[in-house]
Amino acid sequence: MAAAAATAALTATTTNTAQCEREGAVRDPKTSYGLNAEDVLKRRLTEAAKEEQTPTPKIVEDVSPPPSSSPTISATSPAVKNAEDDPSAEPTTAMTPAEAALEAATLKAKKHGGGLKLFSGNGNMGLSLEIAKLLGVNLGRATVSSFADGEINVMIHENVRGKDVYIIQPTCPPVNNNLMELLLMVSCLNRASARRVTVVIPYYGYARQDRKMQARVPISAADIARLLESMGVDRVIAVDLHCGQIQGFFGPRVPVDNLEGGIVGIDHFGGKDLHNPVIVSPDAGGVYRAKKFKEGLAYKYGWEDIGIAMIIKQRARAGSVDQMDLVGDVKDCDCIIVDDMIDTAGTLCKAADVLVAQGARRVFAFASHGLLSGPGNERIANSSMEECVILNTIPSTLQRAANEKLVELSVAPLLAQTIFNIHAKRSISALFK
Repeated sequence: MAAAAATAALTATTTNTAQCEREGAVRDPKTSYGLNAEDVLKRRLTEAAKEEQTPTPKIVEDVSPPPSSSPTISATSPAVKNAEDDPSAEPTTAMTPAEAALEAATLKAKKHGGGLKLFSGNGNMGLSLEIAKLLGVNLGRATVSSFADGEINVMIHENVRGKDVYIIQPTCPPVNNNLMELLLMVSCLNRASARRVTVVIPYYGYARQDRKMQARVPISAADIARLLESMGVDRVIAVDLHCGQIQGFFGPRVPVDNLEGGIVGIDHFGGKDLHNPVIVSPDAGGVYRAKKFKEGLAYKYGWEDIGIAMIIKQRARAGSVDQMDLVGDVKDCDCIIVDDMIDTAGTLCKAADVLVAQGARRVFAFASHGLLSGPGNERIANSSMEECVILNTIPSTLQRAANEKLVELSVAPLLAQTIFNIHAKRSISALFK
């Protein structure tokens, strides 16, 4: 009876129960990002073809032999019709149809490396299922649960030997549980002889502790990178890392793809009727992100009159802002505050009040990661902003869904297209051009 009860309890805590039996059946999701990359490539090939079609003068030479009165000498040996009839001929390199089919199958196997497997922890199951649906595969069968004493229990229920494995797991709250699940899943798959393990981290926890601001503090973002690398991660895919230098915390053996979540927000705001749009960075460190957002809107929708502004904030302590000063003109303008994350929303709401006080017409906000810790959701609902847009890198809640000012966009198409391009050995940077 005790064994049966334990089996039932283990079954109840199983999170991933979908089959993943189709080997190499992953399909191109054909998202707007992938189609745009194909259009850019076609335009470049067309331009290159036009440059090569420039006319060049042709020189015609007379290669006919001079007339001669001498008799023509011809060979007396019979012509060889087939190479097999000549014993002194070199062996041919032509393949038979059966050999050609075998060679094609071998190249295909090398290209796909035995097929793609997709697994997920408990961090954001909804996003994982959406990505799997776009790729045309199912989530792998796995148990990711907790024992009675709080320890993490991980078990993979299918063969991954020689497979190209992707783990989708954000390290969002509860941060330490999700991080431990990710580390143990990587270890488990490496011990099961997976060919390559790629972790997809929509939200990279501990990213804000990326340098020593005072004595006797850790650089937690680097320590998390060391933990992942020591577990045997082969590649990392992240969305809008808090600081770009986090990519350098991983060694050269572990490439990091830092996807720009702003490309999803560009499509959303491009459909709005904005008057004198101005992109606002809430701090000096986010000016580059705001500049990229501005360039994306200008390139895709032809908006040439987009301004840019910056807010200089002085923090009294972590999570608390003492004073804010605006650099730039926002009078009678529609402002879009662009940031990488929203935690308690105190800074964001105060920045919106500063913009309104300086004469802004309307204030919008965009952030890739909506943590909304503590009173964050309530502050946004009562703020002076028209709309706050976030991505679903972190699981949503009923309180967020009830917030009329909060809009959640899906980052699944971008992640699915990135996974497919990596698996098919295609370019990632082409998705953002």
